Amino acid sequence: MIRLSVAAALSAVLFAVPALAVEPFPPSFHANEIKTNGTTLYVRVGGHGPAVVMLHGFGDTGDMWAPVAKVLMKDHTVVVPDLRGMGLSAHPDTGYTKKNEANDIAGVMDALKIRKADLVTHDIGNMVGYALAAQYPDRITKWVVIDAPLPGIGAIWQAQLSNPKAWHFNFHGPDEERLVAGRERIYLDRFYNELSADPKKIDEATRRHYATLYARPHAIHDAFEQFVAFPQDGLDNQALLAKGKLTMPILALGAEKSYGPTMADDLRQVATNVIGGIVPDSGHWIMEENPDATTKLIVDFLK
Repeated sequence: MIRLSVAAALSAVLFAVPALAVEPFPPSFHANEIKTNGTTLYVRVGGHGPAVVMLHGFGDTGDMWAPVAKVLMKDHTVVVPDLRGMGLSAHPDTGYTKKNEANDIAGVMDALKIRKADLVTHDIGNMVGYALAAQYPDRITKWVVIDAPLPGIGAIWQAQLSNPKAWHFNFHGPDEERLVAGRERIYLDRFYNELSADPKKIDEATRRHYATLYARPHAIHDAFEQFVAFPQDGLDNQALLAKGKLTMPILALGAEKSYGPTMADDLRQVATNVIGGIVPDSGHWIMEENPDATTKLIVDFLK
């Protein structure tokens, strides 16, 4: 079921609020609340032509993709959800394995009558994207996967489990939530400052924007649940890989100051048709640090 948001209040949420902080989506995009897989996802839809689904990660929401959507909408139907429990999507208590979240996205595609789509993902969106492509390989035509490894797959993931910068993987629980409550901006600043090449490129307005969204009721709890699910995600990914590698064309992009060429190495463990690429002059926050280069890499590959 789709409820197209024509009410002024919801329109203001989609367009006016992001305009105060991050680049807004073009006004021709519609906000949708789509019931799927036992929850409701907030989904932006615009453009025309073959579909492309864009999935965000932690520290962002679907808002991150506006600059790319503005270009892709000229010849694609662009679908940008907020993941379960994040952004303006609903906040269910359970269901945060990436295999289950992939079913959320498949349900969005069904509701929009999209049989096949290209896929663009970043960070936790990569993990949902792999589970989507592995469970529904006939529905994903191309995949651009950006700057985060896949749980349970190979040495790159294993290295993250002992990487001091990945302490947040195990930072969750009621007391941890009490520590972050009311300090969401401080918590997010840690990611923007330490995982970027130049923290100044994540500007004040962007930081305020996402801090506001992550301070919504249950938002930090549900963000933590994304990390809580990682051990099960690893087991799920190993079971999916045992059924065979992906065969669709994949562009594996690493940020120059983050995962770099190791992204292609990581994806070759689960896919047979992978080319690598680098987002130059950027750390992990590719759309905040170098949106122009990221957009060109995505658009050129999908075309």
